[in-house]
Amino acid sequence: MTEADARAPLKRNLGVAMLTLLASSGTLVCCVLPAVMVAVGAGAALAGLVTAVPQLVWLSEHKAGVFGLASVLLALSGGLLWRARRLPCPSDPALARACTRLRMGSIVLWWVALICMLVGATFAFVLPRLA
Repeated sequence: MTEADARAPLKRNLGVAMLTLLASSGTLVCCVLPAVMVAVGAGAALAGLVTAVPQLVWLSEHKAGVFGLASVLLALSGGLLWRARRLPCPSDPALARACTRLRMGSIVLWWVALICMLVGATFAFVLPRLA
């Protein structure tokens, strides 16, 4: 087994984890950022930000789709990580360390993405119902 063959599944999992982190970060941008800015009295700054980046309004209008996509990607990424948890690492010590680092990096990214999505969901769906 070559070095590239050994790393291919782990790199794919890391790529899916990074894509998941990007999607779940979109939930923070669409819902948490505007709420926090208004809460701290930065409404004018938010208006300037929306003027500079009008896509924020689109993300907020389509938050159900943003959260749906993030949820699907989190589930897919979690499934890939779960399936890859028992894959053997190469016997070469350097490759084994790289394999372990990639595996742990993917797991950490997945948890960060999950936390981002949960924080975003709290601001988008839970807190407005409590007010």
